[in-house]
Amino acid sequence: MKALNARTAPKSSAPEKIIQFGEGNFLRAFVDWIIYNMNQKTDFNSSVVVVQPIDKGMVEWLNGQDCLYHVNLQGRQNGKPVNELTRIDVISRALNPYSQNAAFMAIADQPEIRFVISNTTEAGIAFDPNCKFSDAPASSYPGKLTQLLYRRFQTFKGDPKKGLIIMPCELIFLNGHHLKECIYQYIELWKNDFGKDYEKFKNWFTKYCYVCATLVDRIVPGFPRKEIAQIQKKVCYADNLVVQAEIFHLWVIEKPENMSIAQLRKEFPAEKAGLHVLIAESEKPYHERKVTLLNGPHTVLSPVAYLSGINIVRDALHHPVVGKYIKKVQYDELMQTLNLPMAELQQFAADVLERFDNPYVDHQVTSIMLNSFPKYETRDLPGVKVYLQRKGELPKGLVMGLAAIITYYKGGVRADGAEIVPNDAPEIMQMLKDLWATGDTQRVAEGVLAAENIWKENLNQTVPGLTALVKEYLDLIQQKGMLEAVKTIL
Repeated sequence: MKALNARTAPKSSAPEKIIQFGEGNFLRAFVDWIIYNMNQKTDFNSSVVVVQPIDKGMVEWLNGQDCLYHVNLQGRQNGKPVNELTRIDVISRALNPYSQNAAFMAIADQPEIRFVISNTTEAGIAFDPNCKFSDAPASSYPGKLTQLLYRRFQTFKGDPKKGLIIMPCELIFLNGHHLKECIYQYIELWKNDFGKDYEKFKNWFTKYCYVCATLVDRIVPGFPRKEIAQIQKKVCYADNLVVQAEIFHLWVIEKPENMSIAQLRKEFPAEKAGLHVLIAESEKPYHERKVTLLNGPHTVLSPVAYLSGINIVRDALHHPVVGKYIKKVQYDELMQTLNLPMAELQQFAADVLERFDNPYVDHQVTSIMLNSFPKYETRDLPGVKVYLQRKGELPKGLVMGLAAIITYYKGGVRADGAEIVPNDAPEIMQMLKDLWATGDTQRVAEGVLAAENIWKENLNQTVPGLTALVKEYLDLIQQKGMLEAVKTIL
């Protein structure tokens, strides 16, 4: 079997237009795969310089394979199983700024650089007041980026055409807004270092750099340990950087306030390449759609499925009762609370169900149930309130899901003998233990709904009828079991 590098495999050459902070599985299976497709299907013709955002990372591994690797996409598309391999060749080189700081800073001097893309984890977009401008490099990602931007500003003497389009992919809402604020904080912190350039640099960044908020969506399990020998045999290369991901992908990019949608689409022609990349006025409705129609059903299907004796998400979808329950929650309840066109919501919901039905991933429902109450508060409770406001009644499926979570937290043993082992913050676990010890479902319902440390309000008072319906469903589950209780609402 051949080693994988530029001598044993073809590698395209294109101008370096993109700086990518992060070399992990997600960026390689999502962003770099998207750029590869843009190069193949449009005149984008760009390569990526990868920058390792922390001291320890994978750039040596990447460079050891001349930045070549395969993406293995798996899942269901248009009802059919897909399992495909693509060799990605868009990364030109990978740098460690902690040992190659001069080379890192010199990227700013390259005239064709236009984009900065990052995924430095949720903790990566943060302002650290201990960073100094003279650090080589600054420890935080926004600090490194500010150093790079100032170098570019100096090199090109504030040329308006040399500003950068910055698209963070960290999994926080309004990531671009947070990153922009951090950069302004560094500009203020280092104003004495900038001297007479301070106002000019700040103005150049404000007017000619374009920071976008984005939403990314693709499940990336990462390195396929179980199947790696089989994959290497299939591709005929000893690729040690294979990354596995689901077939579904979505990237919503909110246009920056100082650039039009048309210009951003022209510069970053992902939609033209037929990719599921949406350049939109606002990321917010798409964020709500994902949280509501993907995470929302996950949160309630898990305890309902588990207490019905089902362990895998895919099996829950195909179950004659629980499958109907999932679709009821998805289509009849949560979908009715959103403000996007119904055809668009139905397509997204169908995509979500295809993702749940991935034949290559055994997604354990118990893996979703960690911290179920805080998840319900952010993912499902808003839907409960909007549904009640719009329809004049409570959504039975979502309330049944809440009753299932409360029952799951009782612990004990499932009908098939499996031990029920809930996991959450100690104070929540203790509260449920004490409430269930009373043996009174009215007190259990009232106690859980009154927990302002979970809900930030007393739901007994703020959501009319919720206490009575939760108690009714708790009693049903106790008397008939989870599956029979679900049947009563279908």
